Amino acid sequence: MGIYKKLSWFFKDKWKSYFIAIIALLFVAILQLIPPRIIGVVIDEIATDVITTNSLMRWLVILVLTAVAQYALRYVWRVNIWGNAQRLEKIMRNRLYKHFTEMDSEFYQKYRTGDLMAHATNDLRALRMVAGGGIVTMADSLSITVITITAMFVVVDWRLTLLAIIPLPFLAVASRYLGRMLHTRFRGAQDAFSQMNNKVQESLQGIKRIKTFGQEKEDIEEFHEQTDNIVAKNREVYKIDSLFDPVLDLIIGSSYVIAIIVGGHLILDMEISVGEFVTFISYIGMLVWPMFAIGRLFNIIERGSASYERIELLLSEKSAIVERKGAANEPPAGDIEFKVDSFKYPNSEEVALKDVSFNIKKGNTLGIVGKTGAGKTSILKLLLRDYDHYDGEIKFGDNDIRNYTLDALLQSIGYVPQDTFLFSTSIRDNIRFSDPTLSQEKVEIAAKISDIHDDIVSMPNGYDTQTGERGVSLSGGQKQRVSIARALIKNPELMILDDSLSAVDAKTEEEILRGLKELREDQTTIIVAHRISSLMHADEIIVLDEGKITERGTHEELIEQNGWYNEMYNKQQLEQKIPELGEEGE
Repeated sequence: MGIYKKLSWFFKDKWKSYFIAIIALLFVAILQLIPPRIIGVVIDEIATDVITTNSLMRWLVILVLTAVAQYALRYVWRVNIWGNAQRLEKIMRNRLYKHFTEMDSEFYQKYRTGDLMAHATNDLRALRMVAGGGIVTMADSLSITVITITAMFVVVDWRLTLLAIIPLPFLAVASRYLGRMLHTRFRGAQDAFSQMNNKVQESLQGIKRIKTFGQEKEDIEEFHEQTDNIVAKNREVYKIDSLFDPVLDLIIGSSYVIAIIVGGHLILDMEISVGEFVTFISYIGMLVWPMFAIGRLFNIIERGSASYERIELLLSEKSAIVERKGAANEPPAGDIEFKVDSFKYPNSEEVALKDVSFNIKKGNTLGIVGKTGAGKTSILKLLLRDYDHYDGEIKFGDNDIRNYTLDALLQSIGYVPQDTFLFSTSIRDNIRFSDPTLSQEKVEIAAKISDIHDDIVSMPNGYDTQTGERGVSLSGGQKQRVSIARALIKNPELMILDDSLSAVDAKTEEEILRGLKELREDQTTIIVAHRISSLMHADEIIVLDEGKITERGTHEELIEQNGWYNEMYNKQQLEQKIPELGEEGE
């Protein structure tokens, strides 16, 4: 019953509605005693030939009134208990979702999306059953058991009752033993479901790549392995679950056998009537549900307990990004001073950044270039406060960025990542994502600067065009330009373009950069790129290699240094000329 102790905060808050529901359940249990007793009385009246039309009609009216009262009371407890169960699921789902939005990058490296989705669906469903079906089963079974056994003692015969209930304690022992086994196996089944959920989510997101590489057969085989694993794990659950019913049948059957043997002797000895014996047998039949319910209750509790443990584990995770007390709420503005002596990713011994420092004057543009894995993205992650554990200091304005609240800092930054993500809604709503109330005019201004406006108006539905999941209906270049427009519409103090012009042609790139320079004359921009043409007009360019700055200067100064930057520039210039030479040859 530990799960109910863990959820005591919820039951304390909703105790009034639960109290009303349990009282209604109690009265239902009392009313259920009336029909068997009436049947017994009628049988005795028939046996003694004293039954009359009036007495029969009286008993029928009482039965109807009892049924109506039970209907009303069942409505009361269902509304209260199942309503509270839905409220618990809502509260926990909101907690989980809020927790997901507050967690850092490290959390999402540890937990995969499919696994998190399984926690937010299957585990919450099991928890809802604890607050709904579990309470109903426990309250109903206990009330029916106590009231029915009391009636058996008082109405029929206490000796017969004592003997008939002898097998019942064995049920508690068996249920506890089977419940422990069920808990372990259900936890394994939930974990298997999480793995399959993640597999499906990952495959659907990468379906184009799977088809491109002709890996459909292999992917299906892997999915079959995952589903086979789920089936195997759930079979283990159902093997234990299926043992409850035979145990219950054996125990209840034993009670029936005892009742028939002892009850028969009592009838022969004229100590109870046939009607009383029929009533007693009916009461034993009423105990079948509570006995079955106890097995079901252990099932619900163990499933809910396993799920709550998984949810608690998620909620216990703490973000490494913690806002300092008294952190500034005003969005930062001004120069940027980046000085990091050393930075390592969590659980890694490799130094990602070493002695990296640069200053960006307000309104200037910094270009960052280097080989893959050189440390470009690491710089951006620190600027965005994805990680706070580094030796050094990053200032925005006159304050360390760790002295701002996250909301304030990120309000001043517009970020366009390499992997563009669009929401499954209209192009308009994607662009004005940061403020859904913005006018169409402002949306179009941002779209024109990012050179996507003409593409949008040429579409059948214009700005109302649905992008599809992750922007599937748009080309790579269109997605990048919509993402740039989305960042621009914030009018951020710092704009970061993380290789976000790679999918557009040189002419479009030039148009976008010109528009950015004109619009953001007094605002700061950082451009990370592999293509040198994206950086040529930056006020300063830094070249990274293995987490260190190896070259720095303007485009012209770097060309004169005749280093890696000059080598890459010449290669890219040559790559651009080869197609042109081919066309001239034709």
